[in-house]
Amino acid sequence: MKDQKNNVWMYVSIAAIILLLIVGSLFIIKSVNANKTGEKKYTGAEMLTLWSDDSPAKKQLIEYVEAVTKEGGEDYIPREKRIAVFDMDGTLCSETNPTYFDYSLYMHRILEDDTYKGKATDFEKDVARRIYEAVINGGPADGIPTDHGKCIASSFEGMSVDDFENYIVAFADTPAPGYTNLTRGESFYQPMIQVIDYLLENDFSVYIVSGSDRFLARALVADNGKLNLPPSHIIGSDQSVVATAENGEDGLDYQFTNTDKPVLGGEFLVKNLKMNKVSVINREIGAQPVLSFGNTTGDQSMAEYTISNNPYRSLAFMVCCDDLEREYGNLKQAQDMYDLCDQYGWTSISMKNDWKTIYGENVEKTSDTKPNPFPIEQLNDDEAESDDAA
Repeated sequence: MKDQKNNVWMYVSIAAIILLLIVGSLFIIKSVNANKTGEKKYTGAEMLTLWSDDSPAKKQLIEYVEAVTKEGGEDYIPREKRIAVFDMDGTLCSETNPTYFDYSLYMHRILEDDTYKGKATDFEKDVARRIYEAVINGGPADGIPTDHGKCIASSFEGMSVDDFENYIVAFADTPAPGYTNLTRGESFYQPMIQVIDYLLENDFSVYIVSGSDRFLARALVADNGKLNLPPSHIIGSDQSVVATAENGEDGLDYQFTNTDKPVLGGEFLVKNLKMNKVSVINREIGAQPVLSFGNTTGDQSMAEYTISNNPYRSLAFMVCCDDLEREYGNLKQAQDMYDLCDQYGWTSISMKNDWKTIYGENVEKTSDTKPNPFPIEQLNDDEAESDDAA
């Protein structure tokens, strides 16, 4: 009799364990299915806390994301098609202290880097002068983007890719001209970082499609540490890469060896602006984006490609540099972009009105005028020394 009771309790215990396993499995399946339907822990309002409560752009983005992630809804977009592309300079980070990070890096290389002293070519010096005139004195910028790309390639030729990225990080850790409590590498717009986090939370694939050098953009984003994007999702302008001992041999003939390292080859390949952004999206992403974020006409083609003939609901946003209190804005450029947004149906983002902060509450401008950190006179001094030596 006692054995029978023990057997009964054994069977009851086994049945209870099986029941618990079934209930646990059902709970796991339900949780997985909840994630598959796009249900999220945080709402747009909870994540976009650095945006003004009454921001039209914020409201439009939240409504859009909620609509396209609602499985069964008429605007639903499958996860693999939720692709968002962002320009970098002026869209995600500053281009006004006093100019693009990649221009500033080049000026540092030519004017201040003791390891490159006396090595700059006449063309590299001329491009530095033209950048200075365009940025500081408002001179013409014709041809500078491409010529600058050529000079980045030539002035860093032979440097390993790793050393180049370390060089970029070291420069990024220097103070941002014109601000307190801010380095160049920290000069990312905090509200826009929240947008990327919000899209990632909702299963968007996010890419940066920048006019800056690809390796530069990768290093800058990685050093900042707040944008959770892999290097493969950061696309930029390109320069050649060769092996240490390749010595000009064609890449189809040369084989990489265990003593080689990838080094910069000195040849500029493409400036990733305007139609080139559409081309690179097709080559490297292979699908039409549904969201685009930019700030200039260099991003116009990307914006139009995103919203034109798209099988899915799509939007294009443009950041307008209209803040003169917290940023070195430009009201004319901002108004020109507002007009283009009206013309093409893009959504404008006002730095002044839509963002509660730009870089953080502890960061302040130090001047009413754009900073001028470039010691351009160094070029004249170098040339005078060369003349004396001759």
